Amino acid sequence: MRIVIASDHAGFRYKELIRATLQQKGYDITDFGTTSLDPVDYPTFIRPAAEAVARGDFERGIILGGSGNGEAIVANRVPGIRCTVAWSVDSALAGRAHNDSNVLALGERFIKESELLAILDVWLTTPFEGGRHKRRIDQIDSA
Repeated sequence: MRIVIASDHAGFRYKELIRATLQQKGYDITDFGTTSLDPVDYPTFIRPAAEAVARGDFERGIILGGSGNGEAIVANRVPGIRCTVAWSVDSALAGRAHNDSNVLALGERFIKESELLAILDVWLTTPFEGGRHKRRIDQIDSA
């Protein structure tokens, strides 16, 4: 699976952890930045990552910030993106199973490091359920 990853300074530490972990597991990861803890504006990194997923350059995207909320807003402005914010295994599961999420937003300030990789694993491995959920996604995409 080809995955793009991006963060601002507030999500940088988790981005680096996720990138290294996924590369060790054999995922093809492309890092759109940022490259340090120095303060940056998140749209600079998040929008290009979301656009790359929407173009089909990557199957999924993972974006990080302090809360994940601003990052999700930026990503969801890109047509074809279904970005969900996850703060638990259950929210990550719902984001994939019910919303066919292609971008995951994570907030470093709201997720314990001990829970991070479990959240990520569920999001990466949960299939979309389709059915009534597909009908709703079609309605979103046609709006």
